[in-house]
Amino acid sequence: MYAIVRDRGMQYRVEEGKYVDLALMDKAEPGTKIELDEVLLIGDTDKPRIGTPLVNGARVRAEVVGEMKGPKILVFRYQNKKRFRRRKGHRQQYTRVRISEIVTA
Repeated sequence: MYAIVRDRGMQYRVEEGKYVDLALMDKAEPGTKIELDEVLLIGDTDKPRIGTPLVNGARVRAEVVGEMKGPKILVFRYQNKKRFRRRKGHRQQYTRVRISEIVTA
């Protein structure tokens, strides 16, 4: 069973027992239980249930594993014939969670 959840404007495909990297949460200590209640779709082997816009009574329970950083992205700015070159790096921070169960109504 899988579900598609929305968290702060972004959509994620989650399955029980898998790890998902969500946008950084401020007060999320490792071991904290969280609940994602904006479930857009629940997929079973038979027929997926699509919400309008949300599936009634469905929620996803997860446990915070910790914080991590994504891959480094290099931004290079350049202006032709001006001797202008700037190189910047950025690493996005994420909160890694483990999906414990998908609850349906």
